[in-house]
Amino acid sequence: MSGNPLDEELKKLVGDRTAKVLDEHMGLRTVGDLLHHYPRRYAERGELTRLADLPVDEYVTVVAQIAKADKRTYGGGKGVRLEVVVTDGSGSLTLVFFSKAAHAHAHRLIPGRRGMFSGKVSVFNRTRQLAHPDYQLLDADEGEEAVDAFANRLIPLYPACKQITSWQIAQAVDTALNSLGATGWAGVGEPLPAALRSTRDLAPLPEALEKIHRPGTKADIETARRRLKWDEAFVLQVALARRRADESALPAVPRTPGPDGLLTEFDRKLPFTLTAGQRKVSEEIFADLATDHPMHRLLQGEVGSGKTLVALRAMLGVVDTGGQAAMLAPTEVLAQQHHRSVTEMMGELAQGGMLGGSDLGTKVVLLTGSMSTAARRRALLDLVTGEAGIVIGTHALIEDKVKFHDLGLVVVDEQHRFGVEQRDALRAKAGQPPHLLVMTATPIPRTVAMTVFGDLETSVLDQLPAGRSPIATHVVPAAEKPHFLARAWERVREEVEGGHQAYVVCPRIGDDEEGAAGQSGQGGRKKAPDDGERRPPLAVLETAEQLAAGPLAGLRVEVLHGRMAPDAKDDVMRRFTAGEVDVLVATTVVEVGVNVPNATAMVIMDADRFGVSQLHQLRGRVGRGAAAGLCLLVSEAPEASPARTRLDAVAATLDGFELSRIDLEQRREGDVLGQAQSGSRSSLRVLTVIDDEEVIAAARDEATAVVAADPELTGHPDLRSALESLLDADREEFLEKG
Repeated sequence: MSGNPLDEELKKLVGDRTAKVLDEHMGLRTVGDLLHHYPRRYAERGELTRLADLPVDEYVTVVAQIAKADKRTYGGGKGVRLEVVVTDGSGSLTLVFFSKAAHAHAHRLIPGRRGMFSGKVSVFNRTRQLAHPDYQLLDADEGEEAVDAFANRLIPLYPACKQITSWQIAQAVDTALNSLGATGWAGVGEPLPAALRSTRDLAPLPEALEKIHRPGTKADIETARRRLKWDEAFVLQVALARRRADESALPAVPRTPGPDGLLTEFDRKLPFTLTAGQRKVSEEIFADLATDHPMHRLLQGEVGSGKTLVALRAMLGVVDTGGQAAMLAPTEVLAQQHHRSVTEMMGELAQGGMLGGSDLGTKVVLLTGSMSTAARRRALLDLVTGEAGIVIGTHALIEDKVKFHDLGLVVVDEQHRFGVEQRDALRAKAGQPPHLLVMTATPIPRTVAMTVFGDLETSVLDQLPAGRSPIATHVVPAAEKPHFLARAWERVREEVEGGHQAYVVCPRIGDDEEGAAGQSGQGGRKKAPDDGERRPPLAVLETAEQLAAGPLAGLRVEVLHGRMAPDAKDDVMRRFTAGEVDVLVATTVVEVGVNVPNATAMVIMDADRFGVSQLHQLRGRVGRGAAAGLCLLVSEAPEASPARTRLDAVAATLDGFELSRIDLEQRREGDVLGQAQSGSRSSLRVLTVIDDEEVIAAARDEATAVVAADPELTGHPDLRSALESLLDADREEFLEKG
């Protein structure tokens, strides 16, 4: 253990029993853990109030003398209640304590004693009372100063749990602060460099910790929070800056395409011109690929902004240099879809070495877990010989048997669906670390990109290509206005009659294994059970059956979901793409990458069961051609409920960045920092990635400068230990994997 008192185990300070509860139920093991467990909010005892003027339902503080105190029993002698009447000359007030508290306070609250009493005023039997008030008894010689100090003090309220109360945590914090104060905080490290504290005018750490737990004023809380936010932002950004520095020190093969190769030929055959955004992002990517250290770039773009085209151009550029490119997709449906669209975009250039193929071309192979043994063997052979320049696949690409001739670029689609370990395993298949491009269609606010993806440079595609149509989105309140739902199915019919196609999306697949789902109403809307419980989410199989027999009778309705055999999934997608299916009833397998320009309408059932970003992704499947898109969000959520507010927000804007902010504000901060990928609780306590953009951006600049000047942080031992404690083992590993 280091000499830093913040690293001391709590049991030495608060005793074994309390320490065990704090550890097991709150995850607090050391003095530092406890002092970084900040108050959730602060209660104010309020101004002193005369008893004659007590307002009901408000928190008050009174100074009064005890006139009488009586213990009474109730419930046939089983319960005990202590009733204390206090008076200040202008009126009287009853204080009540029940059960154990009645016994605990009886010996202190005796007639004649004067004290300060604080709590919420309620009325019982037409008498104003305070139940279980806070109080402090005053000695005869204590005057106005003591009264003021008690009344105006801000009381910290801590995140607590059933096993330990906020009050008990406050007592433990007090003990810790007293013991540190007694030694003048000797040995407590300062993670922030002195120069940074000085230029940013930040309080020293001991002062910040004192003020966050024992504020005299609201200004104290602000001073403390400002300093502690910097600690969190800076330490996290230092971890990411070190990660970036380590990456840039790795060797990689520079990949600069020649002037008359595959990429030039592909660009020449494109039937349209690239948008300004696509050109700019491509330049950033090719500049990275030309360096002798691995590219680590996040390509985020709105749904339909042409990310796949940008990624394909990068892959073709790498193939031009004799290397290979692998594109990793999260699902088989998406891998097949990418394979189909890449080979279509490339045309004869995707038939290298085949009859009718271009001399400049290369092979594009698909590799998924469900391929036949023969097809799989062929694909593996093409990869190891270098015959295939591009491979598109699922996590099957990561298996040991897969060997590459010269892997130069890895493109990962939809990063948030792909574990960091898998990304790492694929990178390990190259002789030297390959370049890495991560694509996501989920718009990520700048600050989240700087924290969650802080080891990646970011490129943003925010311009839609010409020919993309607007999408109108409407909420359909199925419970309040059933005729709106009937009209939704009429609209689907109208789209099909106009030569277009539609999606209907449901939250679950639905079969006997999932349990009986209760009675259903017309068009796939189940009636809520009488017991008031929330009914199960609507299911693809039942909804498709009801639609085909009811409101969409006569149309070609098919289903698509994750439990279908891969060949069956591919067959349905191929027929839907070819226009042989009118309505596709599906789960969220259609959420990303599916591209059918003729599909113009989407009905999302139980839309309130999906997240904001997910709804935005789903909606992006329509309006991909010349005809306008229509998205209908069907929900039984009551008007003005948080769920309906969310849906109204989605209907109100097509701006994915705006929606991602809304999504983020509604979720806990910990979710944002990849908790699912690291398994640990969030390391952020006062920093919020949405509101503290300026702090995060400034901390990133400061951290980059510190790491550039001293990569091993030898001159910053306290910062090194803060790095170790703030980022526990799981988060370290998460950052390590990139």
